[in-house]
Amino acid sequence: MLGGVGERIIAACDGASKGNPGPAAWAWVIADDRGEPVRWEAGPLGTATNNVAELTALERLLSAVDAEVALEIRMDSQYAMKAVTTWLPGWKRKGWKTAAGKPVANQELVVRIDTLLTGRSVDFRYVPAHQVDGDRLNDFADRAASHAAVVQEPAGSALGSPLPPRTPDTVRKAPRASGSGPGPASGSGSGSGSAKAGSSGGGAARTLKAKYPGRCRCGRSYAAGEPITKNADGWGHPDCR
Repeated sequence: MLGGVGERIIAACDGASKGNPGPAAWAWVIADDRGEPVRWEAGPLGTATNNVAELTALERLLSAVDAEVALEIRMDSQYAMKAVTTWLPGWKRKGWKTAAGKPVANQELVVRIDTLLTGRSVDFRYVPAHQVDGDRLNDFADRAASHAAVVQEPAGSALGSPLPPRTPDTVRKAPRASGSGPGPASGSGSGSGSAKAGSSGGGAARTLKAKYPGRCRCGRSYAAGEPITKNADGWGHPDCR
């Protein structure tokens, strides 16, 4: 395991699914004292959802770091973070049922993560994905997971693997003129999907069809042609606005 007593590790983890469900993978990365990526690992999952990939990435990171070491974990998945910090206590009280009385999705993974979190010091930090000048560790984990999802092969510093390739889908939020409605966001791949007119609505809550697949603020992906709406973090599912 990584780390020693008295240390504090800053890390990031991420998952990717090309199709949701589709070819999927997980990845985590640990920074050195300067905040530079120094240790990382990625692994394939075959066909899985984005949520499974995100939770697996967190489970693998917690398993790789000694439980005595304090951790700061940076994630861009609000689903995975809220699942183990906000929703989990209620799920356990209700016998692993949601507020609607339905079985908790991905329960086996959540239970393993709950066990790994017990008695250890972990601070979760949400970081937006796919931003120019965004969090470097999260970007590294995102690229590692995305590449592993495509090639379906394990990789990492312990294996002597090359660094994960750069991706062209890191985007900058376009500035909005005062009083103007939302415009299409740039991007492709798993980033914030561009949109094209062709659906209902107008004004601030206008719903468009995604030109490219992307990822919503909730952590779930959306496909090309799926309805999306502008929100404070970019584009995503209308019900997440």
